[in-house]
Amino acid sequence: MRATILFLLLISSSFAQIGYKNIQIPPVDANYPYNECEPSIAINPKNKDFIAGGSILQGYHYSKDGGKTWTSKKLKSKYGVFGDPVLTFDQTGRLYYFHLSSTKRAHLGQIICQATDRIEGSFAIESATKQIGTKVQDKHWVVVNPKTNVIYMTWTQFDAYDSPNPKDSSFIMFSKSTNRGISWSEPKRISKFGGDCMDGDLTVEGAVPALGLNGEIYVTWAGPKGLVFQKSIDDGKTWLKEEKFLEYQPEGWDIKVPGFFRANGLPFLVSDMSNGPNKGTLYLNWSDQRNGNDNTDVWLIKSTNGGDNWSKPIKVNQDKSRSHQFFTNIAIDQTNGNLHFVFYDRSKYKSNDLQTDVVWCMSSDGGNTFQQQTISEKSFIPNETDFFGDYLGIAAHDNRVRPIWPRMDNRKISLWTALIDLK
Repeated sequence: MRATILFLLLISSSFAQIGYKNIQIPPVDANYPYNECEPSIAINPKNKDFIAGGSILQGYHYSKDGGKTWTSKKLKSKYGVFGDPVLTFDQTGRLYYFHLSSTKRAHLGQIICQATDRIEGSFAIESATKQIGTKVQDKHWVVVNPKTNVIYMTWTQFDAYDSPNPKDSSFIMFSKSTNRGISWSEPKRISKFGGDCMDGDLTVEGAVPALGLNGEIYVTWAGPKGLVFQKSIDDGKTWLKEEKFLEYQPEGWDIKVPGFFRANGLPFLVSDMSNGPNKGTLYLNWSDQRNGNDNTDVWLIKSTNGGDNWSKPIKVNQDKSRSHQFFTNIAIDQTNGNLHFVFYDRSKYKSNDLQTDVVWCMSSDGGNTFQQQTISEKSFIPNETDFFGDYLGIAAHDNRVRPIWPRMDNRKISLWTALIDLK
């Protein structure tokens, strides 16, 4: 036991002392002020030197040397490209780039999937979810079955975006592709309880899918009933009669952080599909202001029995200050089960200071303990009148970790990653 404790202390000490080189990812369009926000990043499991990223509105970025150097291109599509990039690889190394598009019938009327087997960015496959009248489709997330390469996608559908009409509602939708992105199943509503269409606390949003060891589909999201959970054990054909309540978010998911145009505490769900000691565990990560609106914190709950029961909230950020830790995201390294978090952090500064750092946090024991480190080589100060996106990104594979985040200097936004290699 003493030897184990000493080993953990040594690991924690060395973790805190290492610096990780920051790499700027080139902009796609230097004249477009918001082109480096809402980033997504993915590591190819067949070759971890191949890394792909996306940013709004049309940014595609790729690296063939582990993130040391990058090429950036403007993504194009016959359907049009309108933000919310989500990138992932399947187990063969095929890259998928998901984004929104606007149609003649509806602004943001469809979700588009582009796919390629060449990271250089020639996306040969393009497909779209079914357009449903004038309804708006927004904020999709995906997961790929590592055994079958079936893709599962969830998102929010608005009857009419930003409508105050109580007859207009928002719902969580589900679709899948069984042919690696060539086509998509009929969209299915999986939330019994809807929300309003104002894109705030009373809207259902942030639906993220994850998979169980036997192909179970798990989905979580936020809304007027708090953080909730859905489940299907028959590949999405049927779901629980109603979503299960997990946690309240005091002040809601639409939180306020000084200096930011907007912020949120939307949840991210991952599952341990590795052969590690916590195989099969579900982890749900989010941020909220339960400790006061001057003290945003990052939280984690976990389930070891398929979502039937969940732990009490575990605080991820290790500071004891009254400060803001927000825009959290989580990745799991499926080669070992290690958890990796990224979030913005202000714990080093005075309460009225807008300086912002980027923190990476890791847990190698299923969320029982955490090692935390500031990885941004330079802090930044945002401007509350400038749109800065809604989230950060992070990917991990075989002890290679690549967070991705926007930074602002003199009101100009740039996109960054850090080279974190643990072996």
